Amino acid sequence: MILGTSSPLQHNSPEEWAKKHIDLGLGCVNFPVNYTAGKETYMAYKNAADKAGLVIAEVGVWKNTLAADMAERQKNIDYAVEQLKMADEIGAKCCVNVAGTPHGSRWDGGYRENFSGKTWGETVEMIQEIIDRAKPKTAKYSIESMPWMVPSSPDEYLKLMHDVNRSEFGAHLDIVNMITSPRRYFFNDDFLRECFEKLGGQIISCHLKDIRLKEEYTFQLEECACGKGSLDLALYLELATRHNPAMPMIIEHLDTDEEYLESIKYVQGFIK
Repeated sequence: MILGTSSPLQHNSPEEWAKKHIDLGLGCVNFPVNYTAGKETYMAYKNAADKAGLVIAEVGVWKNTLAADMAERQKNIDYAVEQLKMADEIGAKCCVNVAGTPHGSRWDGGYRENFSGKTWGETVEMIQEIIDRAKPKTAKYSIESMPWMVPSSPDEYLKLMHDVNRSEFGAHLDIVNMITSPRRYFFNDDFLRECFEKLGGQIISCHLKDIRLKEEYTFQLEECACGKGSLDLALYLELATRHNPAMPMIIEHLDTDEEYLESIKYVQGFIK
């Protein structure tokens, strides 16, 4: 596996951005600009990454491509298409988003209707449209696994890939997002093995964080920094490496660069 973070790290130029990652012993990056920055800018970041030998793991979308308002939905789909085109142009491994939802006020929130047949069909059609319009040659489009929208399990992910039926669609694994029950939490080693056994070579990139059980009733989980929870991180890294020695593992959802540095150092302690 190769380690990276979702933080762009504070920087003043593409060259400084790349150097900071290399100086920390990182091998992959999340791309820090979107297509609206213009080709000159995003190619400068690509060239800096290439020169430093950094793998561009992910280009993000992070917009509701299933918004209830159809004008907003189409605008967000258009954005995803352009991000996927840029991901392909810069040699990124994947362009990633969550499925989104047309239900409720939170665009990435949990609602019963997220699991309806209608929403499933709209999700499949949305992914197909983005891929068919962008026509990527090497980059994959991916939907991050989530706790309260599809795909929320490895079996659901397999069905989604089957229904989308596009070779340009790959799996994006966020194991913590799918730990949603006592069994998956307490036996997360078994769940990790299940995910890699079922999704295996179709995983393009992984998110890396930890999870812990809160003491309050009822069953409450919260994500946390690597080493602050109960996830079998050593097994996670081992399985990812076994399936792809160059698997991007992206540390995410921390607030400051200092917190990222702490997690980087912790994870690097597992890497031989």
